[in-house]
Amino acid sequence: MALNKTVKIALAISFFGCVAFVLGVIAENKKPAGGIPIQGRGVIICQYPSDMTVLLGVFSVLALFISMFVGFISIFYPYNGKSVPTEALFRSTTLLVFFTIAIGVTVLAEGMMIWATVTEALHRSHNVHHNLESDCPTAKTGVFGGAAFLALDAALFWLICQMLALNARADYLDEDEDNKGDYGQVLTTDYRADQAGHPFPSA
Repeated sequence: MALNKTVKIALAISFFGCVAFVLGVIAENKKPAGGIPIQGRGVIICQYPSDMTVLLGVFSVLALFISMFVGFISIFYPYNGKSVPTEALFRSTTLLVFFTIAIGVTVLAEGMMIWATVTEALHRSHNVHHNLESDCPTAKTGVFGGAAFLALDAALFWLICQMLALNARADYLDEDEDNKGDYGQVLTTDYRADQAGHPFPSA
């Protein structure tokens, strides 16, 4: 049985959020505590082990961005071909609060992951130091891991936003159908009353 659009979108948010989390955790575990300082002529050359820390960080950033993008789309997506105005969706205070939190957590997670990835890449590319006391640093310990857990939290918040958006859509569509029903009933009642008073068309 084919999955409907709602489930597919939720699975996409979850999948890419989990990928961002796993890659961030692996990057944290693979990252060396420091490089190996090699004495040169008035400089220290830092030799770092060959690993995929930077690449893992880049892929984690991309995965989280995709999760965020799909999560954002999930709120405004016209499920079953029925669009709902944005102002109608955000009449729900709960949705507005969780939407704001989801964006904030995502931005924080992306910022931390990008910072850790760029820092690690810079340490490896600029590995010659004139400070003879340099200890060949790497990105600060815990940043990759912290960003990974924030990425997972962001995905969860986007899933909550999707559920709240579906509830807001249902409330709006039900209200819209009720209004149309009442309007139709009024027209029918007026028409019948008019016909009763004037059974034949006037000349």
